[in-house]
Amino acid sequence: MRSNYLRYIFLIFAILIVIFAIVKIKGEEKNKNTQNNTSSETTNTDQEIKDLNLGIASFDSINPILSKNKNVQDITKLIFEPLMTLDENYKLTPCLAKEWAKQNETTYIIKLNDNRLWSDGSKFTADDVKFTIDRLKDSSTIYSSNIQHITTVEVVDDTTIRIILDQEVPFFEYNLTFPILSNTFYSTREFASNIVPIGTGMYKVDEVTTTGLILLKNDKYPDYENLKIDKITITTFASVGELYNSFKTGKIDIISTGEGNLKNYIGTIGYGSKEIKGRVHDFIAFNTQNKILSQLPVRKAIAQSIDKSNIISSVYGDNYYSSDFPLDYGNWLCSDENIGIEYNVNQAKQILIDDGWSFKYKYWQKIVDYKTQRISLNFVVKASDANRVNVATNITTQLENQGIRVNLIKANDSQYASYLTNKNYDMILCSMNLSISPDLSTFFGTNNLANYSNDEVTNIMNEIKNVTDENKLKEDYKKLKEIYINDIPYLSLYNNKYVVAYNSGLAGNIQPNWFYLFYDFKNWHK
Repeated sequence: MRSNYLRYIFLIFAILIVIFAIVKIKGEEKNKNTQNNTSSETTNTDQEIKDLNLGIASFDSINPILSKNKNVQDITKLIFEPLMTLDENYKLTPCLAKEWAKQNETTYIIKLNDNRLWSDGSKFTADDVKFTIDRLKDSSTIYSSNIQHITTVEVVDDTTIRIILDQEVPFFEYNLTFPILSNTFYSTREFASNIVPIGTGMYKVDEVTTTGLILLKNDKYPDYENLKIDKITITTFASVGELYNSFKTGKIDIISTGEGNLKNYIGTIGYGSKEIKGRVHDFIAFNTQNKILSQLPVRKAIAQSIDKSNIISSVYGDNYYSSDFPLDYGNWLCSDENIGIEYNVNQAKQILIDDGWSFKYKYWQKIVDYKTQRISLNFVVKASDANRVNVATNITTQLENQGIRVNLIKANDSQYASYLTNKNYDMILCSMNLSISPDLSTFFGTNNLANYSNDEVTNIMNEIKNVTDENKLKEDYKKLKEIYINDIPYLSLYNNKYVVAYNSGLAGNIQPNWFYLFYDFKNWHK
């Protein structure tokens, strides 16, 4: 009996040893797998953090002065830097310049950073700034308008330049956002599109390949150590369609476009995106010297009779943003208060009635000084722009549904230019690429498009030329917006959309605007 008992004890002990061994082996295998997975993830993460893939469609030149390609202009801002730049809210901030001062109406002193180097190790100096401005004057580039009023650039010393203009230019310092090129680099090279110049930016061109460019971190850049992306591979494509297809397959990490219908090309899933109000701004200018449109109630009635959302939906497929003021695309000087003009056809009619108008014989009319006035207006649009003809037609239909008679004039390009020059229109549909400057001279300055005059506006416009206090500037611009909305010399309609789409694995503070794509780039990662 005792022998059977010992046999059972031995058997149980053996089973426990086997179970323990199995558990231990499984635990070691699990731990090993966990370590392998962690190692693999770390390796993948390190690889993803260090590399970024960008694309350029219809590449022309890596020289930022010569290129007219928006793709190139975006990417070259990683390589070349301006004297001044703009932050996420379009506020002017120093870059290669550290400070500036307006000595008088036409003279500016610019102090440069004295610790900046070109990517080849040579020192950045005032001679480089003078060289760049001189080259811009000699060339036809996208930056030609920035320097058109510069008559003289004086090198005071290595870190100081004096710029003299031929006339006063409001907010001239915003024009100093063009890229600066090296004078010493070009002293032995041609100023040509096939020359890859050096820069002072975060990255430098390391290699030119048959399919694009390779950028590496610029070890001469002040914040070099904090850049997480080591290598940027730029692939060139023959067409935008090829670029979009490459993005869809994950070969390109980020793309940008001023076209709002990007989803039609890349779909709606598998990526993140940001939509920003673009710089294309469409608006109606009212001739405030016209006998009828000089009357504010008529302008108000017209403004409240136009449904902007209907225009955006029917003509642009909801790919535009409604706008109430030229600077409401996100400019730091524009008040966030919602004081736009409300679309309300019943209130529009009541405004006319309260002002003494009555609708008779298909016209709004009233007796003034024993004479009958009728609301019948000419509305000018450029005939060569099909979309804007559709917009003008839509507006004409909306107004006529309110009983406001409109004669739509589809002017050819030369006729349209003549209308703008002579201001001989009642209403005109206008479009402009908004400047990076907050200057509103187009709308409120001498000989403005609305023939609009207001003493308070004139005083504010003169005052802001020399105001440096930010709070005071905001107050002045808030007042300008209120006057724009209340007096209605213009009716802002919409802005285009600027769209940035990025790989869903790309992380960081991705907050672009239409001026710059790579804000806080040093913290981007995957």
